[in-house]
Amino acid sequence: MTRKFLKYFVSISLALVLAITGAVALMQRNSVASAETAAPVTLVESSTVVASPFTEAVKKVHGSVVGVNNYANYSSYNNYYSNPFYGFGGFGGFDFGFGDGFGNGFGNDPYAIRPDEDNSRQVLQGSGSGVVVAKGFVLTNYHVVEDASTLEVTAGEATYPATLVGHDESRDIAVLKVENLPLEPVVLGDSDALNVGDWAICIGNPLSFTGTTTVGVISALNREVESSGTDPYGRKTNDVNLMIQTDAAINSGNSGGGMFNVAGELVGIPSMKYTGSYYSSATIEGIGMAIPINVAKPLLREVIEKENANPSTSAPQSESATEGGLAPSVKPRMGVKVTTINASNSSWVANGALPTGAYLSEIEASSPAEKAGLLPGDIVVEVDGTIITTSTEVVNMLQDKQAGDTVVIKYFRLSGDPASYTSYDDVDGDYAEVTVELAILDTAAP
Repeated sequence: MTRKFLKYFVSISLALVLAITGAVALMQRNSVASAETAAPVTLVESSTVVASPFTEAVKKVHGSVVGVNNYANYSSYNNYYSNPFYGFGGFGGFDFGFGDGFGNGFGNDPYAIRPDEDNSRQVLQGSGSGVVVAKGFVLTNYHVVEDASTLEVTAGEATYPATLVGHDESRDIAVLKVENLPLEPVVLGDSDALNVGDWAICIGNPLSFTGTTTVGVISALNREVESSGTDPYGRKTNDVNLMIQTDAAINSGNSGGGMFNVAGELVGIPSMKYTGSYYSSATIEGIGMAIPINVAKPLLREVIEKENANPSTSAPQSESATEGGLAPSVKPRMGVKVTTINASNSSWVANGALPTGAYLSEIEASSPAEKAGLLPGDIVVEVDGTIITTSTEVVNMLQDKQAGDTVVIKYFRLSGDPASYTSYDDVDGDYAEVTVELAILDTAAP
């Protein structure tokens, strides 16, 4: 009995010892866990700055990319006729749809602007982008400024009136002059030095998100892109341009902005984006086109040199300059009677069948113009290399000339019988040049 009790007592004692030991161990573990939980947490922060290869380039040129707003005169009359051939005719007698051939009537031309219209107003018809390429000069796409009655450039919250001083519609480029624009010009790169795989940084104002930067690579060079446009005188043409293809995002409003390399040099002008195929319902992403900057350089040099040499962009108005003729003068003349032909007074010009210029409605017998071979119906588009858009410009170009001086006249002449034309596409003709020696004539005309 005593031995059994002793055994029992020892068993109870061992069980108690084990229980106490386990409890102590558990308490110790909880204590350690509590201590670890209460310890402060230290965050390890990196001091390494991962630099983008584009940051410096974007910083250098970002402020030189501007917005371009295109305002046009809107008239309810111009939307009254839905048929562009309403009142078709006027070609007989070389009227071209703008009245009696002397600018004194409007016939039934739906594109004519009636002198008694007073319901026109300016509306914003489009916005795009541009890049400051010289002090006070902005490069953009022609389609951004096309048909504008007023242009303005925006930089941040500021707006500046702009003037179109040069363009080449066939290449879709235009140059604006902006007085007091306080932005530095970018550096022009060499688009001929580009390689497929080079970085492409595009900056513009898509959907009015000012200064948006997108990045991609040059996907291809010398992509042939066909488009319809007009020549420098406003006549319709079909053009094929060699473009830079990129996968950098280009969206509506990017047009006219800048494509830059990683050195911050302007190498292209974003112009268009492919979104789908005419032959397929497939959606296309990552195919944008830009005009190589080397294509724009000749126009830039020509315009900037001309503007710097002659800051005034408006020709002085002579007291003798009038539509349809001149007041008496002893100045030497060509011996022609001219009137302006443009999209405002002729649907044939508005539809690209004829160029804008000075229409020769009469030519005096034995005059310098007749001797040079000019004919009634010719449309003068250049005088001494300067593009002509109004008859007044022709008059002003001759104001400082002396008898015996010569002028080079570039003109457009129709082919075939104009009375046989039944549509704008039927119109055929070509440009030619003649040299006219001015002389003193008895009557007054240019």
